[in-house]
Amino acid sequence: MKPNPPLETLILTLRQQKVILDADLAELYGVPTKALNQAVKRNADRFPADFVFQLLPKEVVGLRSQFVTSNAQIVGSQYDGALRSQCATLKRGGRRTPPYAFTEHGALMAANVLNSPAAVKMSVYVVRAFIKLREMLLAQNDVLKRLAQMDAKLLEHDDALSVIWRELQPLLSPPPAPPKPQIGFHQK
Repeated sequence: MKPNPPLETLILTLRQQKVILDADLAELYGVPTKALNQAVKRNADRFPADFVFQLLPKEVVGLRSQFVTSNAQIVGSQYDGALRSQCATLKRGGRRTPPYAFTEHGALMAANVLNSPAAVKMSVYVVRAFIKLREMLLAQNDVLKRLAQMDAKLLEHDDALSVIWRELQPLLSPPPAPPKPQIGFHQK
């Protein structure tokens, strides 16, 4: 059995959701992508739009540009399989349809639908990866909040230092020279 890939690298953000693509999920569950997608279609009532959605052509192009392994064999409206993990089980030049994206709940439901021991085992792994990613995002938000607080405090200090500087400026400049006494006799 080959080692589990770091799942954090397979989880993408699409439509403001954390998702994993069908080919990556199928590989993790040890089934062909086609079998996974067929199981999802057979059990469509278990997969509402917030569990799984099919990518739009512009999203596929956007993902393709993120991977350097792109093929230059775009033929008409066919997808060239440039999504690195998407072309593993394909013949004849790549995918013909856009991939499906599974949210955390969709990935878990897919394991239940497939009902294979490997899928059940890997579903725990997938859910833990989503949880780890969520925890990382929360930690990042905490750091951003602390940075914002520090920035506000620095701005307060900047204002206070500016006032002090303005008040000290007259004191720091040398006093004007006293008028020189005029030589000779002067009448007032």
